[in-house]
Amino acid sequence: MKPLFTIFSLLYACSLCAQEPLYTAKDLTKENMFSRNIEGPNFDKAGNLYVVNFQKDGTIGKINTKDGAGEIFVTLPDSSIANSIRFSGDGQMFLADFKTHKVLKVNMRNRKVSVYVHSTQFNQPNDICINKKDQLFASDPNWKNQTGQLWRIDAGGKLVLLEANMGTTNGIELSPDEKTLYVNESVQRKVWRYDVDDKGNISNKQLFALFTDHGLDGMKCDKAGNLYITRYGKGMIVVLSPDGEQIREIPLKGKSCSNLTFGGKDGKTVYVTLQDRKCIETFRVETPGKGY
Repeated sequence: MKPLFTIFSLLYACSLCAQEPLYTAKDLTKENMFSRNIEGPNFDKAGNLYVVNFQKDGTIGKINTKDGAGEIFVTLPDSSIANSIRFSGDGQMFLADFKTHKVLKVNMRNRKVSVYVHSTQFNQPNDICINKKDQLFASDPNWKNQTGQLWRIDAGGKLVLLEANMGTTNGIELSPDEKTLYVNESVQRKVWRYDVDDKGNISNKQLFALFTDHGLDGMKCDKAGNLYITRYGKGMIVVLSPDGEQIREIPLKGKSCSNLTFGGKDGKTVYVTLQDRKCIETFRVETPGKGY
């Protein structure tokens, strides 16, 4: 009979061998399961993954993270097409609807879709992030003119214009302590950082990162405050430290990576949407996402 410590050692060694390699992309779903506008992956508190434009534009898909199968969770009314998904503290789903210039709200119990805010001042709401007070921050690009705006949306859908006359605003994310807001400009290839106060006001705008090629799209922070950015057209996720230093680049199988999110039981699996392959790829990381 082998000593218990020997058995446990063997089991531990086997578990290490079975672990997936870090920063190595693999497919979760089959190709062409989504429309070209696949984006906005996010998890609810129960660990369910939702992604926009499953099978066709104007839908929200619910994706099985074990086998990559999917189903339509809700079809949006009035020709709406969503770009981004975020969840409030009480579990309600918010969607940036670029087609009809709205931010939508989905009741997760009855799947009823309502308009949270609509404004003729919107260009095309693209990406959103949310803080613990359920204040939304939204990027609002005008792709034709290569300009953009930055909004805050307070409780009840009250709009506050934080900044106009920007470049093509796209990815947006808050740091884990919610004291820093990151916003990127896709065409200009810039990432900006702002200080955020307790009321959600921004100040002290600084250039955080500048790239010389390819586009920028969705962004998410891990628990250590490192910023993961999709490099659209390059097929890479670049990871920047809170000081703006490049930590690594993670190659993907597809090139047109549009957005990403952290998930899994330990928060150490990254899910990436690919618009050229119309599918989702995943890879494992060392540090969990900021909500874990």
